[in-house]
Amino acid sequence: MSQRLGFDRVSKIFEGTGDDADFVAFDDITLEAAPSEFLAVVGPSGCGKSTLLRMAAGLMVPTRGQVVLDGRPVVEPPPGVIYLFQQYAKSLFAWRTVIDNVMFPVESAPRARRGELRAQCRDYLRQVGLGGFEDKYPWQLSGGMQQRVAIARALAADPQVLLLDEPFSAVDALTRMELQTLVLQLWERRKFTAILVTHDVEEAIFLADRIAVLGARPTSLREVIDVGLPRPRDQFATREDPRFLKLRHHITTTLLTGNDGHVASA
Repeated sequence: MSQRLGFDRVSKIFEGTGDDADFVAFDDITLEAAPSEFLAVVGPSGCGKSTLLRMAAGLMVPTRGQVVLDGRPVVEPPPGVIYLFQQYAKSLFAWRTVIDNVMFPVESAPRARRGELRAQCRDYLRQVGLGGFEDKYPWQLSGGMQQRVAIARALAADPQVLLLDEPFSAVDALTRMELQTLVLQLWERRKFTAILVTHDVEEAIFLADRIAVLGARPTSLREVIDVGLPRPRDQFATREDPRFLKLRHHITTTLLTGNDGHVASA
């Protein structure tokens, strides 16, 4: 069952040291992902997108405000909220086989269920296109295949909320498109709540129901956009839809202008 995850007037300030002033990552952000919604967050580099996601995962606490999961404040990593890291290769255990990496989230289950759970994990690998690779090691796989292992492991954890931190940024363009389609198919099948942080505007439009656009520092929430494109989505037909192109132009223009309306500097 998916869950509702929200940010209630959240601010994050990193204290300076010595002569360094305090650093405001973002200020007074209120945003919510509804159950089973796919929400994307885009913004300029350094605006705090990943920091926002780490707070959603309970890995960091806000300076002001609170992160709320189904009405409960998030003060530590909550069960059912799974974080899919950008550096997927570092999140896999090189000394474990692919199937044993996927089994990691369920290792505390009773021994009587191990056979059943191992069969489920093999099915997750099949779902992400890695059937037959169970006994390989991560270092024997390509980058795209390693990320598929990380996705299968996230599925094994039975996520109610899946947090995706630029999960496809380290792979080539074609693999990126394949992984986007894979995640979308899994989301449509499992109906978990998904929050994606990305710098890729087209990726955000292709995947999301809504897109939150953050401004440059001092970071604030500039706009939340309903995508409104029909599902299921196709990598080619969807991207050629005039509504897709109009959204891309609008979001890109918004990102290229600073909070004061002027073109942001690089």
